[in-house]
Amino acid sequence: MTTPILETKMASDDFAATFAAFREANDERLTEIEKKAAADPLLDAKVDRLNKRLETLSLSLSQPALSQPVDEAKSAWDRFIRTGDETALIEAKSLSSSDGSGGFITPIETENRIDSVLEAASPFRRIATVRKIGAGRFRKPVGTGDATSGWAGESDARPQTTAPSLTLMDFPVGELYAMPAATQALLDDSVADVDAWLAEEVRDVFAAQETAAFVNGNGQNKPKGLLSYQDGADALAVVKTGVNGSFAVGSQIDALMSLIYTPKSKFRPGASFMMNRRTLSEIRKLKDADGNYIWTPPSTIGEPSQLLGYAVTEAEDMPDIIDNGPAVAFGDFRRGYLIVDRQGIQVLRDPYSAKPYVLFYTTKRVGGGVQDKNAFALLEFAE
Repeated sequence: MTTPILETKMASDDFAATFAAFREANDERLTEIEKKAAADPLLDAKVDRLNKRLETLSLSLSQPALSQPVDEAKSAWDRFIRTGDETALIEAKSLSSSDGSGGFITPIETENRIDSVLEAASPFRRIATVRKIGAGRFRKPVGTGDATSGWAGESDARPQTTAPSLTLMDFPVGELYAMPAATQALLDDSVADVDAWLAEEVRDVFAAQETAAFVNGNGQNKPKGLLSYQDGADALAVVKTGVNGSFAVGSQIDALMSLIYTPKSKFRPGASFMMNRRTLSEIRKLKDADGNYIWTPPSTIGEPSQLLGYAVTEAEDMPDIIDNGPAVAFGDFRRGYLIVDRQGIQVLRDPYSAKPYVLFYTTKRVGGGVQDKNAFALLEFAE
């Protein structure tokens, strides 16, 4: 049986070999296009096949390994999950029913377990700012103008400075829910870690739903997505490729460079690209004037790939390349986008609705939105 270290090395070697084959095939394809104005369809198919293989390997290598926490001793929470016994939970001061439905707030250890696996699965959470809150909304004061300042000598008088004008940005939260099912046999197994099971079951559902909202959400009972800021005073900066649904021939890299230099310089050191795998598949084929690929694979396990020196985050909910559509975002997501998590994940145990299975109706309250529009720019495939 292979060890995790050996499996990781094998995957890394496979990635390096696949990338070398992709470069060789794509170089041959580009040479044929230059000579014959078209490439052999079989060669095109080979490049696409290797490109898809790179996507799969890149995704698997970029996922950070999760450490397995030590099994906890039986507790009031553990008894509730396994048997439905609520007595100890009701008596405990640290845990209480969140409403009259019979649901209970998870212990902080369980909540942290869910948040940890969710961060590993969510591309947005890995690069944005995440803040815990205790209320139903978060309000952040932001300045609409700079406070005055100046220079003065050691003994000079200091003129009074004016305070900046402030406004409040609202980040309301919406309810995210999932309903994993377990067999009673699993719950009766004293060796099984039910907290780990619950975290893994809700991880993919939560990650898929919230990522869709972080990209396209309208802000109604859900986060306001990055691409929802395209109109009005809060609209993000836009760079156009010059051609509907494509790059302008010979100006692909120029468009990407314009995108990079649209946000102010203070945002570039922490900036990254965001696009879906189909868009990245097309951009991965591009080369600069010296014949070098502008996309480079991860240098170490767990790191993202890079495009023109900036990290690339893949988010499947980003749009495909279409006419008049933004398919690529660039910016400092840590400073520009805020995710708010209301503390307290609620679980309602339901052994009746889907017998012989036990359902766990799990809810988490999440909000989000752009907190600094100047940190971003969008690449729109339009004239």
